[in-house]
Amino acid sequence: MPFMAQYKKKEWIMQRIELVKQIIKRKKQLGITIENLAKLSGVSIRTINRLLKNEDVKLSTVEAVTNLLGLDFAGNEIVSIDELKKQRAKEKALYLASIVQATSTLEKQGLEEESINKIVSMYENEFLYGDYKNRLWVA
Repeated sequence: MPFMAQYKKKEWIMQRIELVKQIIKRKKQLGITIENLAKLSGVSIRTINRLLKNEDVKLSTVEAVTNLLGLDFAGNEIVSIDELKKQRAKEKALYLASIVQATSTLEKQGLEEESINKIVSMYENEFLYGDYKNRLWVA
């Protein structure tokens, strides 16, 4: 193999190793299990494990995982940890509020928008600061 080809291959391997390190670091910072990382990114647990061992995976796998973790392909932060947590808390809060709204609608007691917003805000705070903060990344 020509010298430049060897050099580029070695450089690519080093970049991949650094990306995997950043993925592992961010996963730990957010407190996401492998199982929940798989569910939330839409990638199998087996594939997540392969990625974390720096084995070959599809580019779409890397994209799904890095997007979820707020990283780019080089492992650089593009979304802060606080912002990721706020986004996730909002998603979960909206989901739970939709269940409350659906139940109220079934009972013919649909909620006003102001009430829904209060419910969403309450759930967001619970996921960010309350009893459910350890469940923020549970799928």
